[in-house]
Amino acid sequence: MEIEDLRTFVEVADAGGVTPAALRLGVSKSMVSRRLVRLEAELGVQLLARSTRGASLTEAGATFRDYAARVSAEIDLARDTILPAGELSGRLRVAAPLSFGPTHFASVLAEMASRHPQLQIQTSYSDRFVDMIAEGFDCAIRVGTLQDSNLIARRVGPLHGKYVASPAYIKAHGSPETPEELVTHQALMQGMETWQVMDGDKILTIRPQGRFKADNGAALVVAAAAGLGIAALPDGLTQGYINSGALVTVMKNHPPPPAGIYVVRPPGQHPSRKVRVLTEMLIECFDHSGQGNEQPV
Repeated sequence: MEIEDLRTFVEVADAGGVTPAALRLGVSKSMVSRRLVRLEAELGVQLLARSTRGASLTEAGATFRDYAARVSAEIDLARDTILPAGELSGRLRVAAPLSFGPTHFASVLAEMASRHPQLQIQTSYSDRFVDMIAEGFDCAIRVGTLQDSNLIARRVGPLHGKYVASPAYIKAHGSPETPEELVTHQALMQGMETWQVMDGDKILTIRPQGRFKADNGAALVVAAAAGLGIAALPDGLTQGYINSGALVTVMKNHPPPPAGIYVVRPPGQHPSRKVRVLTEMLIECFDHSGQGNEQPV
């Protein structure tokens, strides 16, 4: 029984079909199908009921899936144990934000690939909030304030931001000075999120309103520079615009609270070595305090 056949079966079972599993694995659909046929022939039972809408587990497949996942995990652990000290192999699937990822995290992932030539790294850059478990990611890099979930998070660095607007917007609508004034302005948002502002040592939550929304931070910077409203964005996205005068800081007495850069992973007793190494490299790059600990979110 081939270990790759077991891994492929687990991916198809979790992804719900051959096509999404092939995308996760980085192989062709025909390769996935051949592995499934070979595994079912080896076992002498049907593991998946295939249809035009995908693949669902049979009763035998549902039972076998957990055993296959455990065997695959044990093989990964055994491989890590016997490899030369510090060397990694296998596959690491990472979700990273499109707004920050290519400029801030891509170099760390490239360095990790250079240090570990047997490691396959697959990174998905998107500002969409991915379902890590359903989509088969080993971990995700997230920025800002974490939402409640069943994931495990490790802070790897600080993230500072500002409320910004263009001089033209300020001239036309004025500059808000208090949280009460801020909610009367046009907000540039990624969704229906709430905003937080500092009021001395307290954090206040407000619900902004606005007609322009985008699921990408870089797009919101452009909208703010065009005079469409006020945006709450990380310094890494706005600093160049502020330096050029295209944007100015507003709400200086009530800034957003400090946020963070996090590595999040599915719940489990221990992170894999691959995730631990990536986490350590990100901490080395972004945070030298060493204060970040894993915590449930």
